[in-house]
Amino acid sequence: MLLTNANLISCNYISTFSSLPLKNPYSKTSLQTQNLKPRISHSKTAFKVSTFWGAHNGKVSIFTFHKGHLQICQSTLNSQKPEDPVLNEGDSLISENGADKKNWTTSILLFVLWGVLLYYVFNLSPNQTPSRDMYFLQKLLNLKGDDGFRMNEVLVSVWYIMGLWPLVYSMLLLPTGRSSKSNVAVWPFLILSFFLGAYALLPYFVLWKPPPPLVGESELRRWPLNFLESKLTAGITLAAGLGIVIYAGLASWADWKEYYQYFNESKFIHVMSLDFTLLSAFAPFWVYNDMTSRKWFDKGSWLLLLSLVPFLGPALYLVLRPSLSTEPNTLSPIEPE
Repeated sequence: MLLTNANLISCNYISTFSSLPLKNPYSKTSLQTQNLKPRISHSKTAFKVSTFWGAHNGKVSIFTFHKGHLQICQSTLNSQKPEDPVLNEGDSLISENGADKKNWTTSILLFVLWGVLLYYVFNLSPNQTPSRDMYFLQKLLNLKGDDGFRMNEVLVSVWYIMGLWPLVYSMLLLPTGRSSKSNVAVWPFLILSFFLGAYALLPYFVLWKPPPPLVGESELRRWPLNFLESKLTAGITLAAGLGIVIYAGLASWADWKEYYQYFNESKFIHVMSLDFTLLSAFAPFWVYNDMTSRKWFDKGSWLLLLSLVPFLGPALYLVLRPSLSTEPNTLSPIEPE
């Protein structure tokens, strides 16, 4: 078995034993890969030949002693090739166990974060103006007519941009954020995110197990991928978000100061502001996941820094990213750390 799996390695002659380095006897050995059995060349002038075989770290070394000369031959085994089931299974088992530990650690941390957030929202967040919160909600939903009250411009901006965040996450999670190793579908969480924001997406982040399933051309032509992959959808989303941000930026200092006061008094505005912060914080990871799935990291890595800009960064990435229809149907996203 040792001979049949060996590759021929070139042999080097050393003129005298005194010139043989003791610490690194293989420093002068060159490697050549030829699928032949190892052979030992014997000089016609040699009187006595002694051959010794030794195996170490998957290599076979052949020491041939001639009279006054030493010939060293080395051969590597095919045990490091993918055909060897024992080595590959062991390596894959170790890597899978390490990945599973990382996945479980990340899932547990996200689950703890979700639980802490829910506890804070229901028990610790400010709730000094519940009646005013209901009035603001009715005004924002256009359930109340014009009664002469001027709504805070910053509050209006945050409200409308929160309506665009679920669309951005839908374009990031479908299809590259889906799970192939679990039966948990992403679309119910995305639908709930239109009402509950990041508080509905965090449970999916806990259960997410990449990589995503394969995507066929026929699926890309059907709803909802044909809508979410459309550059028109991405462009309109970016334009709408940019308009909302400009509207908030043009608000007076009094409006910003009033919004900060609302944040400290109103449960509705406090929870919505935290929701906006959470969506902004998780977006760069999903941009990176989508970017690597489309094998666009080398060209689009500069967008990762821009994705840190709340909403506008991820929305700009959606406009510039390559289409899945022009890429191979095999997706290869990152593993969560």
